[in-house]
Order: sequence, then C-alpha cells, then structure tokens
Amino acid sequence: MTGRRGGLFWASLGPPALWLGLFFLLPMAALWLMSLGATLRAVEGLYLAILLKSAGIAALVTAICLIAGFPVALLIAFAPDRAKPWLLLAVMLPFWTNLLIRTYALAAILRDQGLVNQGLGLVGLPPLQMMNTDVAVVLGLVYVHLPFMVLPLYAALDRLDRNLIEAALDLGAGQLRAIATIVLPLALPGIASGILVTFVPAIGSYLTPDLLGGADSQMIANVIERQFKRADDWAFGAALSFVLIYLTLLAMALQSLAARRREAAA
Repeated sequence: MTGRRGGLFWASLGPPALWLGLFFLLPMAALWLMSLGATLRAVEGLYLAILLKSAGIAALVTAICLIAGFPVALLIAFAPDRAKPWLLLAVMLPFWTNLLIRTYALAAILRDQGLVNQGLGLVGLPPLQMMNTDVAVVLGLVYVHLPFMVLPLYAALDRLDRNLIEAALDLGAGQLRAIATIVLPLALPGIASGILVTFVPAIGSYLTPDLLGGADSQMIANVIERQFKRADDWAFGAALSFVLIYLTLLAMALQSLAARRREAAA
C-alpha cells in the first residue's frame, strides 16, 4: 500500500517537475550563465543610477500604498460582516480589467487634454504637465499596486483580538493611541508582507513606466527590455535581470529574518 502511494505521488509530481525544469529552471540557468560575463558592467555608474532610481520610486510607491492602504484595510476589517465581501470586491475589482487597459485609462486622465487638465481649465487654472514625468509613473504604480498592499493588511487586521482594543479604550486610550499601541504592533506581519509584495513588483514594473513615463522616467525593467529587443545584447540584459533578481531575493531574505525575530521575541 505504501509503495502504491509512493508511485502515485511520483507519477503526479513528475509532469509538473518536468515542465518546471524544461521551461523555467533550464532557461533561467542559461540566462544566468550568459549573465556572468556582463555582471560587472551591470553595476556601472549609469545603470547603477537607474537601478537606484527604480528602487527609490518603488520605495516611494510602497510608502504611499501603505499610508493609503492601511485605513482602507482597517475599514474593511472592522466593517459589518455583510459589507466585508462587497468592500473586498471593490478592492479586487481592478484585477478584472487588463493592466494595459487600466494604464491607458489613467493616461487619458493625465494627458495634456485629459480629464484633470479639463477640470483645471473649467476653474481658470493653467494645465499641468503630468504625462512623461516621474509623477505620472508614481501615480500609475500606486494605482496598480495598491490592492497588493490592502489585501495582506486586511488579512492581518481581520485576525486581531478585538478585546485588546476594547480594553485599551476602556483604560482611557484614545482611538489614535489604541491604533498606534495595539493595532500597529499586532499588524506588523501584514505590513511586512504588504511592503514585500508591493515593492518587488513595483521595482520590476515595465508597462506603467513605458506608457506613462518619458525618456527620463524609465526604470530598470525598461532598460532590460531594450537590451533584449533593440540592442540585441542578451548577455547584458541577462546581467541586469539577475541584479534585479538578487535584490528581490535580498528583500525576501530580510523580510523572513524580520519575521523570525518577531517570532523569537514573542
């Protein structure tokens, strides 16, 4: 009986493992070998500056998503049970529309003759140049990645022991102090997860900077795309890609280390 179970296990595991090996691990290994000769070039001044700029934009986007997403997640977590599914649906609704369509819709709002500048014209204010700027890139990335911050925060806040908050309020703490001293510390795992799942996709974002940003607003993913498609320099494109992967793995390792320290302290 044990042998049959083992055979069934390996039979079910074999096709996915073969698929993963052939179409993911082997291509990644080939790109990694290809990148070795150009890794030092990938950290030269110009490309390092673009990488640092991408990390800065991703960090800013993550901070804005955290500030904007925490009250939303708090509202959903403390909403009546009947309202929670509808509020969660509102958060996840953008995922039902293709990212390209959503980005073009945002471009229609931010362009020179878009809705924002039309509204400014109605009240007699001069138009703003928003397209092809870092501001447009940040707005676009916040719009795309905000749900990735809200959902982990909600998952952490929904598990909170409400009795602790009620006890703090009964002992004289105001609502803001209760949030600062009770809610925030207990929500740290959700905050850490939200930061990770927002920062990592944001730093590697390609479509939003390409459509909303100008030549001076490109991020590292756009540079990688040009190396593969236009410059036909696959080795250098692979080197830049793996530098980004190394940073992603570092961020994941730091998040895991912080989680272990919280568990040890608890």
